[in-house]
Amino acid sequence: MQITREIGWAIRSTLVLWVITALIYPLVMVGIGQVAFPYQANGSLLKNAQGQVVGSALIGQPFTSDRYFNSRPSAVSYSTADPAHDTAGVLQTGESGSSNLAPSNPALKQRIQASVKQLQQAGVQPTADLVYSSASGLDPHITPAAAQAQVARVAKARGLDPQAVAGLIDQNLDRRWLGLFGEPGVNVLKLNLALDALPHP
Repeated sequence: MQITREIGWAIRSTLVLWVITALIYPLVMVGIGQVAFPYQANGSLLKNAQGQVVGSALIGQPFTSDRYFNSRPSAVSYSTADPAHDTAGVLQTGESGSSNLAPSNPALKQRIQASVKQLQQAGVQPTADLVYSSASGLDPHITPAAAQAQVARVAKARGLDPQAVAGLIDQNLDRRWLGLFGEPGVNVLKLNLALDALPHP
C-alpha cells in the first residue's frame, strides 16, 4: 500500500512539474517576450522602404555590388543557395561555420591574396574584417574602419556626396554596451537599407 501511494505521488509530481516547466513557463516567457521585446522575440527582422522583410539584423547577408557596403567574407556564403539546386539543404538548415583552414594552408593564403587584390582594384583599403571571415560565417557586422574604407567606392557608384554616405555609418553604429562591453560595429544590412533610403541624384 505504501509503495502504491509513493508511485502515485511520483506520477502526480511528474505531471505537475511537466505542466509547469513544459507548458506554463514557456508560454509565460513567450508572452513576456511579445509584450516587452516584440522586435527581438520575432527575430529582429528588418524591412525595406516598401515594408517587405529583407532579413534579420542578427544574420549577415552577402553584398558584392559596388553600390552597397560589402559584408565580411563568409566560408558558407551566408547560407545562401540556389533554391532550385539546394542539394545540401543549406536553405533549410541555416548552415554556419568557418573554413577551418590552418594558417599554414596554401588555400587560405590564396583566398586572402585574392580578396586583398579585389579590394585594392575597387579602391578599398583592405581591413582585417574585409579579408578574414568570421567563425560563424554569418556575422552581420563590420568594423567602422571597414565601412569607412568603402565610402568612396559606394559614393562614386551611386553618384552621391561621400560625406552624406559617411554620415550613415555614424548613424548606424552599434556602440559598446554600457560604454564598456564589446566593440563598435556597423550592421551591414541596416547600413545598406539606410543607403537605399537616401535621395538619389
